[in-house]
Amino acid sequence: MGDAVRLSADGLAKVLGDLEARLLTAVWQFDEPVTARTVHEMVIVEHEVALLTVVTVLNKLVEKQILTRRKLHGLLHYEAAMAPGDFHDFVSRRMVEGVIDFAPERLAACFVDVLAERDPAQLDRLARLVDEARRRRG
Repeated sequence: MGDAVRLSADGLAKVLGDLEARLLTAVWQFDEPVTARTVHEMVIVEHEVALLTVVTVLNKLVEKQILTRRKLHGLLHYEAAMAPGDFHDFVSRRMVEGVIDFAPERLAACFVDVLAERDPAQLDRLARLVDEARRRRG
């Protein structure tokens, strides 16, 4: 995964390419390793794409360590390296680590302002998390 974030994109496409996001989401639908053809059949329903393109992008996700690849029954199979929640946690942490150096004195205030506008319940959750972190630090 690169360092670029596309703020205007939706969901996973903020941190992955559009097709990468579609393919990763498709792979997550399975509880076992899956072939590129199976992923292609799932994705092609809503997104016209060639099988060879799917294979190429799946292999790029392997290079980025987002997917793993292994040969089973003579065919390459792909599997997510992380569960969806773990991936979101990993990406969220990297994003915060990258942004915090920009203006650390403003980041917390902006974060609180945005949460208050968009989702006050999450603001309450943040307050609880801050309290827990303070208690752990002593």
